[in-house]
Amino acid sequence: MPKTVQIANISVGAGHPQVYILGPCVIESREHALFMAEKLKLLAEKLGIPLIFKASYDKANRTSHDSARGPGMEEGLRILAEIKRQFGLPILTDIHEPRQAQTAAEVADVLQIPAFLCRQTDLLLAAARTGRTVNVKKGQFLAPYDVQFMVDKIESAGNHAILLTERGHSFGYGGLVSDVRSIPIMQQTGYPVIFDATHSAQAPGGSTTGGDRAYIPHLVRAMTAAGCDGIFMETHDDPEHALSDRATQYPLDKLAGLIREVQQIAELSRSFKP
Repeated sequence: MPKTVQIANISVGAGHPQVYILGPCVIESREHALFMAEKLKLLAEKLGIPLIFKASYDKANRTSHDSARGPGMEEGLRILAEIKRQFGLPILTDIHEPRQAQTAAEVADVLQIPAFLCRQTDLLLAAARTGRTVNVKKGQFLAPYDVQFMVDKIESAGNHAILLTERGHSFGYGGLVSDVRSIPIMQQTGYPVIFDATHSAQAPGGSTTGGDRAYIPHLVRAMTAAGCDGIFMETHDDPEHALSDRATQYPLDKLAGLIREVQQIAELSRSFKP
């Protein structure tokens, strides 16, 4: 039985409009985060889409120790709280250690478990116990049916507000492959499944993670047609100079056009039965 997950005033799941989780990869500055939040809120109102704002206060899994990580938890959460107050947007952010869960939950509506940490039992349980929605990114090293084990861990803590995110599968060296079967397979858990378009376009390896954003529209269209419940997409007003994931953050000025296409596909997809 498909479940609906309620995040603030947004209902996510079968029978509800496709949700969009959008924002920059990392908080680059207070000014930039507020700028992006304002632009995305206006975009969401114009297109009539449900929006959750995302940004990381710390990118703890960067390839190189020299890479920009963000302002840190204290300052980052202060900025996210300001965005929440000023624009009324639900907030999603990553946590990397169990001790971060409760503090982050005071601001974030959704606690995100990074793909590399998706099997960390203590982290999943700490996030679950906050009562906030937990979004688990399926590790690129796992098969889609393995997400059931993550679901079981979160449910064991009494939390049934779960999102699962598909972000591609490792395929040899330096490449990820997105399997459209992952959407219906992961949905067999009953929980909504989000497609992470930007990280699925990555090419891991080297001192910085590469990728090609040119393939993002193709991936988003395909996964929407497959029936995903939402799209996660990192976006930036100047991707080439972004402090993180500059190869795959989607240009803000092209976002509206892509979302309009995706909305049409989502509407058509809902008219079909498997």
